[in-house]
Amino acid sequence: MPCSSLADTASRTRRAAASAPNTSTLAAKLARLGLTAAELPFHLPLRYEDETRITPVAAAISGQAAQFEVEVRDCEIAFRPRRQLICHVADATGELALRFLNFYPNQQKLLSPGARLRVFGEPRGGFFGNELIHPRFRRLEGDEPLPERLTPVYPTTAGLGQGTLRRLVQKEMAQADLADTLPEALRQRFALAELAPSLEALHQPPPVAGLDELDRVLAPAWRRIRFDELLAQQLSLRQAYAARRARGAAPLPASGRLTDGLLRHLPFTLTGAQRRAWQEIAADLAQPHPMQRLLQGDVGSGKTIVAALAMLQAADSGYQAALMAPTEILAEQHYRKLAAWLEPLGLPVAWLTGSLRKSEKAAMAGRIASGETLLAVGTHALIEDEITFARLGLSIVDEQHRFGVRQRLALKQKAVAPHQLTMSATPIPRTLAMSYYADLDVSVLDELPPGRTPVLTKLVGEGRRAEVVARVRAACGEGRQVYWVCPLIEESETLQLKTAEETYDHLRTELPELRTGLVHGRLRPEEKAAVMDAFLRNEIQVLVATTVIEVGVDVPNASLMIIEHAERFGLSQLHQLRGRVGRGSAESVCILLYARPLSATARQRLKIIYENTDGFEIARQDLALRGPGEFIGSRQSGMPLLRYAQLDDSALVEAARAAADVLLRDHPAQAVRHIRRWLKGAEEYLKA
Repeated sequence: MPCSSLADTASRTRRAAASAPNTSTLAAKLARLGLTAAELPFHLPLRYEDETRITPVAAAISGQAAQFEVEVRDCEIAFRPRRQLICHVADATGELALRFLNFYPNQQKLLSPGARLRVFGEPRGGFFGNELIHPRFRRLEGDEPLPERLTPVYPTTAGLGQGTLRRLVQKEMAQADLADTLPEALRQRFALAELAPSLEALHQPPPVAGLDELDRVLAPAWRRIRFDELLAQQLSLRQAYAARRARGAAPLPASGRLTDGLLRHLPFTLTGAQRRAWQEIAADLAQPHPMQRLLQGDVGSGKTIVAALAMLQAADSGYQAALMAPTEILAEQHYRKLAAWLEPLGLPVAWLTGSLRKSEKAAMAGRIASGETLLAVGTHALIEDEITFARLGLSIVDEQHRFGVRQRLALKQKAVAPHQLTMSATPIPRTLAMSYYADLDVSVLDELPPGRTPVLTKLVGEGRRAEVVARVRAACGEGRQVYWVCPLIEESETLQLKTAEETYDHLRTELPELRTGLVHGRLRPEEKAAVMDAFLRNEIQVLVATTVIEVGVDVPNASLMIIEHAERFGLSQLHQLRGRVGRGSAESVCILLYARPLSATARQRLKIIYENTDGFEIARQDLALRGPGEFIGSRQSGMPLLRYAQLDDSALVEAARAAADVLLRDHPAQAVRHIRRWLKGAEEYLKA
């Protein structure tokens, strides 16, 4: 029997056992863990403690948790330096002090001289000699056998002690339906352990010599659990994919009338990757079921022209197409490009954003609602209730990870079953794409258009700031333009960082001969637009900005970027920001200006961005650094995240994908049971 916590005294335990538990209170506590009682068999331990053996006090190792069987010598309340309970205990080999900073009045009675205790804790040297601070203890009454298995330690919540949680888990394990959802042949094919014995081993593992041995013993059980979790995810995504393909959608066949006209008049030719992605999208649009495709490519790989071709194919069939971007700067960048390409073909492009005057917005909305305008570009304004489309055939969402699930779906819901293309300039590592984007077809732009120059990255300490300012002066003297990016807008007491406003003032003082502009998220949209227009026309030589310029800014003459306090940015942000330069023929440089001291994580991030220019490799290392929950951003609000599986185990992900195909084809009822067991209804998010 495991030791009870200090709070669970013997008398309180007896009182709890004598009365029925408050099931509603228990249910509320479990709900805080995201659980019901029936799901407890799948609530697995964080770690284990070894209460199967007694360690002599003389053999105690500082910092290494152990269990001791001791007798109380004396116990007192001391006031040095604060009120605390000090209990001196001993066995035949030596003495220990137990120290409690928080304690109950009746605990002195339990710790009376002569009492025999089992105590579990981490010894360390202290003021009172070798001591345990707030150990778990239990008073022994007669001879009591030691547990035969390791003691699990579970994730828990306030008011739900480990002892209670262990008893609940064992109760549910005894009565739960743990019938295997995998057919025997499938289990044998992938060399998987049985489910019920795997859960039993994880909840109550046998004692072993050390952690390495425990990992080896539990490896088959963990492999089965991780496989099942990945399988549930794959099954739900495949079902969502199949459900969408079963719906009807207006086919938008590729006549080539408009798309060929655009390609003939472009001042550049498509890359091989762009042609391949366009052909995949064109084929999807011609189908009588909704396209659900992700177009991903590195910074500057040319996603906008592929989107333009898709919009033209919709227009060629008499349907409308809408492109939604998360920021006004990015949306306006798309609008400028699309208008320049498409309006010469006789297709006006509607521009819809929250900053438009009411009359302008109403006029745009009227042309969209009547079907007079086939193509629309905008921000969240496109999904406002008053905006309706006459015949929306294609919705395009750029930087899709910046939108929540409901926002992304809102544009689709402007029509019965439109085709949808989502775009991302944050490359997605292969294992993440297999796990979290298996409900989408994926097109990849893995080459840059000709003429894009590689960006040289330099790491520069804050102490060399004067050299960086001199570099800015030299670049502008050669007719080039410069970005200077800051992480904050105004002074913060907690983060002593240079701010955009402060940097703007300093640069105007240090570089009076240059025209310096400032843009940040708190400017009114028309003010932002005016500054960006001036920078685009080279009326501003140095643009001080926050991360509003992270995406959507294309100024070929800008060849130098300084990122202030680069250690405070994430890898994806750093890569996106760096992609704002190198868009012309001149050699481009990105200077990462950092302040010491650097944390280990910040140092690792700067090393990765310094050593790599390939966005897919940066994304792979970013995933390893942060984990999938942070990496996929707002998609997680509609996607069941993995609790136990590791995304770097690509072989297990591949096995789960293969098993999902077999279950859906040959054992559909077991597939449904498997999803219900693991996802607890979260798969509903995927049906939209």
